[in-house]
Amino acid sequence: MTAPADGYTAPAASPVPYTQEFPVPPPVPRGAPLTGSVVRVGPLAGLEARGVSAWFGDHHVLDSVSLQMRAGEVTALIGPSGCGKSTFLRILNRMHELVPSAALAGEVLLDGKDIYDPDRRLTEARRQIGMVFQKPNPFPAMSIYDNVLAGLKLTGQRKNRQAKDDLVEECLLKAGLWREVRDRLRQPGGALSGGQQQRLCIARSLAIRPRVLLMDEPCSALDPTSTRVIEETIAELVAEVTIVIVTHNMQQAARVSQRCAFFLAEQNTPGYIVEHGPTGAMFTSPRDPRTADYVHGRFG
Repeated sequence: MTAPADGYTAPAASPVPYTQEFPVPPPVPRGAPLTGSVVRVGPLAGLEARGVSAWFGDHHVLDSVSLQMRAGEVTALIGPSGCGKSTFLRILNRMHELVPSAALAGEVLLDGKDIYDPDRRLTEARRQIGMVFQKPNPFPAMSIYDNVLAGLKLTGQRKNRQAKDDLVEECLLKAGLWREVRDRLRQPGGALSGGQQQRLCIARSLAIRPRVLLMDEPCSALDPTSTRVIEETIAELVAEVTIVIVTHNMQQAARVSQRCAFFLAEQNTPGYIVEHGPTGAMFTSPRDPRTADYVHGRFG
């Protein structure tokens, strides 16, 4: 993709030389066995964006973004605020079109089929591509049990009581929450801590058997302990569901993802991808100096 005409100007050197290179920890093991009776979330699927551009009214927010998000991997979207990462994430499951002034060009392919095809139902795309938001959003007056099952009602799925009980346990196990709440499933989901609420939202997303799970800064408001638990959950889930995560935490991107894409918007131009590739290479030997500056904290 061609970068905007305006050239990139490296930030001025700090009076104190920057010497701390970004440490790349070893990746979190994927596919670790979960306890309990667990079945696959669904067939692994890859996502591909082709030439995606987006607008809010006259405001051009993304320009010709193309990216492959491989099946069974975590792809991290990184970049400064305002460069279109969250907009891109919402495009991946057709949330962008909910904004009245929004417009879109390009394709989003799930297993080679465009989710924006006029013949494809919106509910089908949402069922296969789940979403976890930055701020935990459980239904506060609804029980933990009913929160997990809420997505089934939206997609019209029906199950008998035993099947529902099994599904709740399975999804809470996958979200790393079962042991903490199994004795109080009928208590309100809003009574949980912030980290527990986020894991409840993950469980709710998993209940509809998505093939892809999108996560928009899921740990930004959480304490380090809750963040660690969420990251461990991601490491386990990726064996069963493809994950795309937006994060401003470079350490988190290095820990949880296998591939990474660096977004940038310069001088009021629309956001675009500077480069993408394996996470280790992006952090240790990026092709573009702007990527090196960003991941090492020299701007953004």
